[in-house]
Amino acid sequence: MSDISDLIDFDSLLTPEELALRDLVRSFVDSEIKPNISGWYEKGHFPVEIVPELAKLGLLGMHLKGYGCAGRSAVEYGLAGAELEAGDSGTRTLVSVQGSLAMSAIYKHGSEEQKQEWLPAMAKGEAIGCFGLTEPTAGSDPGSMTTFARRDGSDWVLTGTKRWIGLASVAQVAIIWAQTEDGVRGFLAPTSTPGFTATPIGPKLSMRSSIQCDIELTDVRLPESAVLPNVVGLKGPFSCLNEARYGIIWGAMGAARDSFEVALDYSKGRMQFDKPLAGYQLTQQKLVDMALEINKGFLLALHLGRLKDAGRLQPDQISAGKLNNCREAIKIAREARTILGGNGITLDYSPLRHANNLESVRTYEGTDEIHTLILGQRLTGVSAFR
Repeated sequence: MSDISDLIDFDSLLTPEELALRDLVRSFVDSEIKPNISGWYEKGHFPVEIVPELAKLGLLGMHLKGYGCAGRSAVEYGLAGAELEAGDSGTRTLVSVQGSLAMSAIYKHGSEEQKQEWLPAMAKGEAIGCFGLTEPTAGSDPGSMTTFARRDGSDWVLTGTKRWIGLASVAQVAIIWAQTEDGVRGFLAPTSTPGFTATPIGPKLSMRSSIQCDIELTDVRLPESAVLPNVVGLKGPFSCLNEARYGIIWGAMGAARDSFEVALDYSKGRMQFDKPLAGYQLTQQKLVDMALEINKGFLLALHLGRLKDAGRLQPDQISAGKLNNCREAIKIAREARTILGGNGITLDYSPLRHANNLESVRTYEGTDEIHTLILGQRLTGVSAFR
């Protein structure tokens, strides 16, 4: 099941197991996501009904080991993310929020009791998680969060507001990051806890088949056992954000590849001035430029995935992949739309939907500007953040 955009025999760099997983996820997306996505997107419907199917494929927390998780490699996780986002960014985001953020927080920083309580159910899709870090005035600078957790006897009481929290209104558990007198701590908050309210944000021009919410925390009382015991400070949420950022490197290229394939197919059948659009030099230049960037983007993703599997991937390298691949993917989606002409603004074709979604993808888990400054610090040794 090779890709028509593959100019360099990329598949030869993958193992039989990696190819088999990619093809399995692609078949699911082709049969379950692509036939339905235009309707979901138009209606603003989040397809929570596919969560059990994603669980059956072993895609929830798939890079984690034990606790009912699949224990797949970083490269396999990336390949799955690319296929999911070729369907829609919202589908890949679902898997990312569940696995790379919520489940990773418990896996990396939770107690054994917390892991046993939540991870098996989350891997089966029986429980959905969300990750409450961003606030209305604390996005790129999470250190300025104002959500606070205070001690009250043996309990903790959380007060504050979170924004743009994926899956929060359908989740059973929220990982809430809050300031304490001892630094930032993570809390496992069942969403049924009194004082916890999640409200979907809308209307939206992007990620319409996904859910992002405002969370209000009004004296949410949690027991001591709700604290993630193994981390204090922003290194806790950042370790999870890096997992999600890594997945985006692959996912963005999946959206780009689908946009390219749709434009290529259209150009072969669309007749103008007695020959197909694909026969014009300007169209071929667009197609070649898109394909080259897709090939380079996947090579970058694979290299970073191999580094991650070897335990050598650094945060600034993740920034390089996230910045480059998001930036190029949105260019490709927009360029693909031009080949479709006026038909490209309808939901009959995917490129403009992908472009709209990628506006969100390039913003969350670190904007272009944030990743640029991370790389600037890497190159110069000087921080430009403050």
